[in-house]
Amino acid sequence: MSMNFERARYNMVEQQIRPWEVLDNRVLNLLESIHREDFVPVRYRKLAFADLNIPLAHDQVMMKPVVEGRMLQALDVRTDETVLEIGTGSGFITACLAHLAKWVVSVELYEDLSEAAARILADKEVHNAELFTGDVMSGWQPELAHDVVVVTGSVQAVPEHFRGWVNPGGRMFVITGDAPAMEAQLLTRLNATEWRVESLFETNLPRLVHAEQAPEFEF
Repeated sequence: MSMNFERARYNMVEQQIRPWEVLDNRVLNLLESIHREDFVPVRYRKLAFADLNIPLAHDQVMMKPVVEGRMLQALDVRTDETVLEIGTGSGFITACLAHLAKWVVSVELYEDLSEAAARILADKEVHNAELFTGDVMSGWQPELAHDVVVVTGSVQAVPEHFRGWVNPGGRMFVITGDAPAMEAQLLTRLNATEWRVESLFETNLPRLVHAEQAPEFEF
């Protein structure tokens, strides 16, 4: 029996994302219109709308739909803004950001993930996203600062150089702390040195590769 993806996508939005305090119609309409199942590895396609992190290659994951919804709502990306995405992954969030923003730069550590995402984005006719392969923890950096920075892997604390990639008045979404109770935060850059930090919700997400690991306890 074939799966009704349209109905499953609608149910994901109405039964998972909206009840989790995602009320921004722009975000809800976006998540209902972009075919999330096309970005999911084939063997997990029927889990595309489930309330779980979907495995990708190299021990990476797609975030839960509810986390994606809350993240997009909190960032409130505008059509004249540029976005830097750290961790392209499947390319799904890249596509979402591209529909909201003027331009998206996305960097991925693993070349095969970046290439696969590029193929899907091209197939979806997403033309305002530029993909790079590199390690943000060791040498790679964007040519310019951006209005919005999205970090799709967790960090124990926000790396200082990430802050330099946010324009004054810009925002960064990042998940910090240690498993199992990490904190999703929205950081807003008020000026050259001051930030406003808003705690959004608790979640759990694999570490950004090469980000500082939590120290092991010694007994």
